[in-house]
Amino acid sequence: MRLLAEQLSGLGQDDAERAARFATGRASQKGSADETQAGYSAIIGVVQAVTGISDQELSRSYVKFGDLGRLVEEVISRKKEVVLFQEEPLSLEDVDDLFKEMTLAKGKGSVSVKRGHLKAALLRATPVEAKYLVKILTREMRIGLVDGLVVEAIAAAYGEAPEQVRSAYLLLGDVGLLARMASSHELDQVRLELMRPTNFMLAEPMQTVSDVADYFKKEVYAEVKYDGVRAQLHKRGDEVRIFSRRLEDITASFPEVVERARNYPGNVILDGEIVPFDEGRPLAFQMLQRRLRKVKGFEEARANAPVTFFVFDILMENREDLYTRPLRERRASLEEVSRKTGFPLAHMTPVTGASEVQTAFRRSREGGYEGLVLKDPDSPYTPGRRGKFWAKLKEELDTLDVVLVGAELGHGKRAGRLSDYTFAIRSGDNFKVIGKAYSGLTDDEIEEMAVRIRAVTINDDGYYRQLRPELVIEVAFDSVQKSGRHDSGFALRFPRIKRLRPDKSAGQIDTIEKVRKIYESQIVKSEP
Repeated sequence: MRLLAEQLSGLGQDDAERAARFATGRASQKGSADETQAGYSAIIGVVQAVTGISDQELSRSYVKFGDLGRLVEEVISRKKEVVLFQEEPLSLEDVDDLFKEMTLAKGKGSVSVKRGHLKAALLRATPVEAKYLVKILTREMRIGLVDGLVVEAIAAAYGEAPEQVRSAYLLLGDVGLLARMASSHELDQVRLELMRPTNFMLAEPMQTVSDVADYFKKEVYAEVKYDGVRAQLHKRGDEVRIFSRRLEDITASFPEVVERARNYPGNVILDGEIVPFDEGRPLAFQMLQRRLRKVKGFEEARANAPVTFFVFDILMENREDLYTRPLRERRASLEEVSRKTGFPLAHMTPVTGASEVQTAFRRSREGGYEGLVLKDPDSPYTPGRRGKFWAKLKEELDTLDVVLVGAELGHGKRAGRLSDYTFAIRSGDNFKVIGKAYSGLTDDEIEEMAVRIRAVTINDDGYYRQLRPELVIEVAFDSVQKSGRHDSGFALRFPRIKRLRPDKSAGQIDTIEKVRKIYESQIVKSEP
């Protein structure tokens, strides 16, 4: 953090913005409608073209490092080509221009154009520069510079109060813009702006209705928790843009939402959930995924997965900031927007005490929804913050005892460690894959599992190990979906490891019949 602060303090506004954004592993501003989108295969192809490294050596190096950036640093010195005239070292502006050129490449032949730009940059780059170019492109910086630490570095670099910098960042949503404004000491001018996404307010997870009642100790709003895409809608004149929870532009995926938003006569920023919905009932989330980033066959995907934008908050109306006002006041303003646009309000009912919370929760689940979000009616909208004012209440659909049949190397903090598990259920005398899990174990448990995994490995190709079906784990999940990806015909949504089950053998795990019963018991079902 100290080193970054020292570096930032000596940069002008443009380079401060670039350096802060690159440090968090982003090639472009959050909320940009365009992304660089350079995939692993394209990058690897360029690296092989530049260095001549074979597939086998590349595989061995990746296993060694578990990180494509470090692999590139290792092999880039073996360049088969050299630039005719030695150019100046890559500057922040050079790198920014590279990312912009790659972003502008679209349509037929764009992959070749992107590869050409990247190849030219790698031929100029030093091993360390090449390493971080690749890390930014793959969103795998992983050097400890998470957004929070970069925010602290910005405060230190420009002598600004840390709390003011943190608050400004939560509104801006982009650490590069934060560095630019801090470098010119303009943080007091930061406010919400139309067409620039801000961070979303978050809810604190709670386990039981008693936890909720004991936490609030007052009447709260119980809103249905929808299973869709959290969305922030900005409207200015006839222009409408929709941003996801990650502050990515997803406008093109939901033209009917855009069309309806244009019915509102003024300017507005709304928060809500885009839900697959038809004939008064929610549809499976899986149907919504088909529309996100769909290029070919979009009209068919739209027809098969109709959506509704349920609105539950309003942050700005006609240039007037509303996010600092109490929720009960924002709700009143939201009702008028709902009336003019036709966007339905998220279903909400006032509740007090555990009994009323429980009743509202069961009604939500019986309607095919995930659960509840409980909100303090006196609360402001606090971008990017979790807890205190909002709480969410869900329940696991069920758990399954499954057996591991594969393990692969993780990424980031778990690079080079066997931490990603493929698991299966019983189907007669066979085992059928039903999903993969990446979360739920501590570092110590991962090390314990690694020892056991090596002992039951049938085949090891470097990235992935095929296993004898002996290691049993218990997984929790939110729903069962039909899927053509796995030979069981099913997939678990949001699987996470609940505990290791060394007390069970593979012959005692759950069966495909149980999975089928769980699927049939769901109110909302999905087809592949």
